[in-house]
Amino acid sequence: MSACKHLLHLVKHGGIRGCVRRHVTTWSPVGAAFNAKPHRRLDLFEKSVGLFGVPELSSPAGFQGATQKALRDTQRLVDTACSCSPGVQTVEAFDQLSDGLCKVADLADFVKVAHPDPAYREAAEKTCVEIGTVVEKLNTNVELCKSLKNLLDNPDIVAQLDPDTKRVAELFMFDFEISGIHLDEKLRKEAVALHVKLLDLNNEFLVGSHMPNRIARSVIPEHLHLHFAQEGSFIQVGGLHADSPDDLVREIAYRIYLYPNADLMECLEELLKCRNKLAKLVGYESYAHRALKGTMAKTPGDVLSLLSPVICTLFLSNSILMPWDHPFFSGVLRAERYNIEPSLYSPYFSLGACMEGLNNLFSQLYGVSLMSEHPSAGEVWSDDVRKLAVVHETEGLLGYIYCDFFHRADKPHQDCHFTIRGGRWCQETGQYQLPVVVLMLSLPHPTKSAPTLLTPGMMENLFHEMGHAMHSMLGRTRYQHYFPPLFLFSLLFIRLSSLYFSPLGTRCATDFAEVPSILMEYFATDYRVVSQFARHYQTGQPLPESMVARLCESKKVCGAADTQLQIFYAVLDQIYHGKPQNRSTTDILKEMQQNFYGLPYIPNTAWQLRFSHLIGYGAKYYSYLMSRAVASMVWRQCFVQDPLNRDMGERYRREMLAHGGAKEPMLMVEGNTPSQRANDIDFSGVFSAGPFHFK
Repeated sequence: MSACKHLLHLVKHGGIRGCVRRHVTTWSPVGAAFNAKPHRRLDLFEKSVGLFGVPELSSPAGFQGATQKALRDTQRLVDTACSCSPGVQTVEAFDQLSDGLCKVADLADFVKVAHPDPAYREAAEKTCVEIGTVVEKLNTNVELCKSLKNLLDNPDIVAQLDPDTKRVAELFMFDFEISGIHLDEKLRKEAVALHVKLLDLNNEFLVGSHMPNRIARSVIPEHLHLHFAQEGSFIQVGGLHADSPDDLVREIAYRIYLYPNADLMECLEELLKCRNKLAKLVGYESYAHRALKGTMAKTPGDVLSLLSPVICTLFLSNSILMPWDHPFFSGVLRAERYNIEPSLYSPYFSLGACMEGLNNLFSQLYGVSLMSEHPSAGEVWSDDVRKLAVVHETEGLLGYIYCDFFHRADKPHQDCHFTIRGGRWCQETGQYQLPVVVLMLSLPHPTKSAPTLLTPGMMENLFHEMGHAMHSMLGRTRYQHYFPPLFLFSLLFIRLSSLYFSPLGTRCATDFAEVPSILMEYFATDYRVVSQFARHYQTGQPLPESMVARLCESKKVCGAADTQLQIFYAVLDQIYHGKPQNRSTTDILKEMQQNFYGLPYIPNTAWQLRFSHLIGYGAKYYSYLMSRAVASMVWRQCFVQDPLNRDMGERYRREMLAHGGAKEPMLMVEGNTPSQRANDIDFSGVFSAGPFHFK
């Protein structure tokens, strides 16, 4: 190209403008990759490798082929497990069985909510239902259970098992027991029928809990119409509008969005009855007792015991504020007292800068680097999805993270983490199966003049979700069955298939699963970490330490009230799933709000119908408080003195992240002290951590 033509080419494509503009900031490769504008791929002559490199998924029809292959492999492995002599090979067959089903189901769970093509979403939904039905049958398969029982009932064989194999065998047996394997054939069929009914009820409630309510436009003052979506002669209210500075807008949104829906109310009442009936059928005192077995808390009594001291410390009452006031006024107090307007911070938090910060943090703590890779044709579902290889300095490639970070139509507007494939040692190939995860955010696209700029809240959420991803990457479990959590995400999209209720493939305790992600929030607000990456995207100037200090101090404003609200939710969740009450869920809500929350119940509202966490975290909502307390302990014991200490990073990985579900969570938390109980955990960190980012 001649010099003249080259100059014209630069002008045409913005090269001259880019050279002249005062962009002095330089980024590492991973930072540059995320600050660059996404380009539309031209794969016209490149053969599709299929979603996530799965060849069958080059088209929606491929889901059927992948499903059928998984089911054929399932039958083969069931035959193997039932016919082989009791021993390690029995457990390995079970784990292969779990892995084969989860690889298809996990991928389908993601595609059905995230793929922009309706045909893919529909095909994935069919796969979820088909795999879920098979899992229900497996969890009540007497012959399959007998093969495992023969192993565990033989002390000589058990004595020869290594600790990991013994624990995973016990976990599989636990799955059988909570599914009612001990029942006679008639009652087993009843249990399966209840599972299927619960699948439908959960789906119905989850969808309904996020549907907008509508009201005639004539009822709302005309000057307020612009604040709401309009549908003909109706106003649609799809949220609480908690950040609106207009008192009347907040009140209208609260009263309309939470107005009771009779059909959804009936669905919730029936859902709770079915859960209780199933728990009783399989031998538990209540659904809460069934759900909490295997967690750090152990029993509903322990949950209430660990919450009680916090309740006594926190209970506040206010006769002036209304429920729609608290989120707005707490935000105003933080902003005005500490001058933390997000627009002041965003120029320092470009997406590339934040990814560079995460890369630096992981490199210093664990010797791990994030490396941007170019996906192959058909590998990703949107052109703006980025692929990261996670590479350890001595161990090599640990796995892959697909970053689906940008807003698009029909995409969930929640921050999520999905496991697409769990890690495990493959006896059949002699290699480790590398984990694959997706991080989903809903960030604004870059503009012509600037990369994507994050608010402090967005930056913290990115760190939070990356904590889940690194839990998956750094875990090195022998068995897939206790690989780190399937997917921990904003509860809107908790697993709908019956795999959730009969957890063949459950990984680690729910009340431990949020610890790695919440711990990352501490790193995100420590100036020693932030100073390594937060710099102005145009000038390169670092974020002043005083601004980080103000941001941290602002988190303490109304912190007790935020915690009190979460305790109210946790107690309500326990009561709903405890001993059946001869009264409506609204009556229970009203009493619990009076007893555990300082703001009044508003007549003709039913907040519980928006409590979508009841699906994924039924009887386990306390897990957020538990995980936050544990994360606080880890921070104080390991990182508060030096958040970049390599020795502490390696210790944290070795003692907590590496195990998945292979080790009792309380043993990891309390330094291998079996006598330690959940209610001995120090909850003081809950108060100092600032507002909750519950998702």
